[in-house]
Amino acid sequence: MSVPIKATMEKVPGGMMLIPLLIGAVLGTFAPDSAKFFGSFTGALFTGGTTILAVFYVCMGASIDIKATPYILKKGGVLFGSKVLFAIIIGVIAGRFMGELPIDGGLLSGLSVLAILAALNDTNGGMYMALMGQYGKPKDVAAYSVMTLESGPFLTMVTLGVAGLSAFPWQALVGAIIPLLLGAILGALDPAMRKFLSSAAPVLIPFFALALGFGLNLGQVLNAGLLGVGLGLFVLIAGGAVLFFADKLTGGSGVAGLAAATTAGNAATVPMLVAAANPAYAPAAGPATVLVAASVVVTAIGCPLMVAWYAKRLKAKQTVETPEVSPAV
Repeated sequence: MSVPIKATMEKVPGGMMLIPLLIGAVLGTFAPDSAKFFGSFTGALFTGGTTILAVFYVCMGASIDIKATPYILKKGGVLFGSKVLFAIIIGVIAGRFMGELPIDGGLLSGLSVLAILAALNDTNGGMYMALMGQYGKPKDVAAYSVMTLESGPFLTMVTLGVAGLSAFPWQALVGAIIPLLLGAILGALDPAMRKFLSSAAPVLIPFFALALGFGLNLGQVLNAGLLGVGLGLFVLIAGGAVLFFADKLTGGSGVAGLAAATTAGNAATVPMLVAAANPAYAPAAGPATVLVAASVVVTAIGCPLMVAWYAKRLKAKQTVETPEVSPAV
């Protein structure tokens, strides 16, 4: 008997990340001592998220093509730079009001600069490539090779430091990016290693999601509610507007900018990794993880709708401007 587990999970936006994360959260909430009880490999499966993520980022790094063409560097660089610059500006503004700790009361309870920056800093690469494959050009798809530099906690750490919040020792910053660089070097030296390592990255997603979820409490998930939806809409609308105009200003149609207005599934791991590097962010890490996970879902649903709408409008406009001329009789 065959059970379509993978196909069913993939029907849920970000399902390969979110479903294992939810399973881990259920275990962490109702059986928090299970990792210690079973120990050995089972305990490591529940608590070894950081180790699994280290391997994941090596595999992600291998997918980066250092020999990208000038167009790819331009397109990817503009989207990458715009997204990071916008996150820095938001971080500087929000940091003046919040500091490192999350808001502890009212409608915004649980929101933190860490949550906002983690949601803004990392693009859902699979969705970007799928949308550009349908509505863009092949070389627009390849632009994501530059944007893979967003992966991991490095940019969020840098942004928090620029925002004037607690900085990180240089060893933590360098250590956060070494796995990605290692993968990029291996992929550049040997195409076979690039194919081998990059193909392994998706396999690791449900495993680090399970470990990440085990560190959560479902009470926090319920508290995310509308705030998580609001964070996702902020990434989609405000972030999308910035990326849209950046794409237009550099000669693009704007479609690529809108397609990059998402939060990657692995961005939900960033708050915990940041807190591991600097304990000042530990109180914000749990609520931030939940909020970022909510942003993953909201942007995964909203971004394709937004891109499809704009692409249809763009096509209709081009049809009006260049009407089909009837052949002369």
